[in-house]
Amino acid sequence: MEAFHNFILWLNTYLWGPPMLVLLFGTHLFLTFRTRFIQRYTFKAIKLSVTKDHSAEGDVSQFGALTTALAATIGTGNIVGVSTAVALGGPGAVLWCWLTGVFGIATKYSEALLAVKYRVKTSDGTMLGGPMYALENGLGQKWLAVLFAIFTSIAAFGIGNTVQANSISSMVDVTFHISPYISGAVMAALTFAVIIGGVKSIARVTEKLVPFMAIFYVVGCAIILMMNSEFVGPAVSLIFQSAFTPHAAGGGFIGASVMMAARYGIARGLFSNESGLGSAPIVAAAAQTRNPVRQALVSSTGTFWDTVVVCAMTGLVVVSSILSNPAATEGLSGAALTNVAFAQIPIVGPIVLTVGLLTFVFSTILGWSYYGERAVEYLFGKKGIKPYRFLWVAAVFVGSIIGLPLVWDMADAFNAMMALPNLVALLLLSPVIVSETKKYLWEDRLDEISTEPIPIVGK
Repeated sequence: MEAFHNFILWLNTYLWGPPMLVLLFGTHLFLTFRTRFIQRYTFKAIKLSVTKDHSAEGDVSQFGALTTALAATIGTGNIVGVSTAVALGGPGAVLWCWLTGVFGIATKYSEALLAVKYRVKTSDGTMLGGPMYALENGLGQKWLAVLFAIFTSIAAFGIGNTVQANSISSMVDVTFHISPYISGAVMAALTFAVIIGGVKSIARVTEKLVPFMAIFYVVGCAIILMMNSEFVGPAVSLIFQSAFTPHAAGGGFIGASVMMAARYGIARGLFSNESGLGSAPIVAAAAQTRNPVRQALVSSTGTFWDTVVVCAMTGLVVVSSILSNPAATEGLSGAALTNVAFAQIPIVGPIVLTVGLLTFVFSTILGWSYYGERAVEYLFGKKGIKPYRFLWVAAVFVGSIIGLPLVWDMADAFNAMMALPNLVALLLLSPVIVSETKKYLWEDRLDEISTEPIPIVGK
């Protein structure tokens, strides 16, 4: 097992080396340019996200699709992932993580547009879409579509299941002294109760859970930043300086190069907001929307909330806390570092963090169950759904009770392998993205209903 783990670590040095970072960040920049800085429509997109589109075809509302995607993206990456990036890449990793979100808005927009543009409908009316359908129907590359579906169905068990379950069972054990076997069993039972009803059941839960958990966590971060107010300015300055110049060890920070800051910031940015990963467009395809651009705008706000707001606040909380109390944070990483930061709020601090992580993790497990399920359906048809759901619930329990350093590293590897075929689709189909954007957004026809027929498949 150790030899296999070493192989995965070796593989990640290539998958997450400079070429991947350039490809991912370069795609964000390229699509930002091609869409004429689509980020400037963020507030229009937020308004659309809470507007129901009853006149359109789809399985769930636009808001339901957004909250399901947000449920999957706002998870340990926002808390543990950001802290890990700071510990390994230095404070500059926070800026790279944030920039990945700012420019990643264009990529998330483009992914969702292609998902709706190339979605299909089953004989029972269920909408199916995502990179596998864009690769097959848009590019005619079935083999790449199959690879993406395989990587997604496997990666889901890492990024969206066992890693998440283990994070919360460990924290509940430390904070409340509840056995991982008990917390794992409860999480597995709750997961089964929700996912058995499919995407409509998942969307009903996430529509209520996501706004609560995001506000709850952000308020906790805001309180800590007020407590650390004298260190917030220096934290911002240090984050910017460390992103572009090597950072020496000291003051609670380890030494880090610019490449380390970029590598961990961009990798954790992807782990957090999933822009370019190809996961969120799978649920975007299920949305009730008049045309591809409307849902693309709504989906793009997911990256805004996830990284530009939540991850940025976590990063500031962690860095300002290290500056305010370097002795207490010396040598800490991941969840332990975030624990110390939230412990600054007397009595309720650890509870705020635990409840925040609990809701983040549970919602991520729900969202990713849908992604994995759709990938399996693409590969094997509807007969693969039920076995996958049972396997998913079992993995929640197993992930809660075992150590997961290998699974974390495997999650990074499969994330990269998911991203590659999706980035190919985005780059080669960018003329389609521009054409659709011009037709509906730049020509001010956003309320127009698409007349393109949705193909019916026999799945």
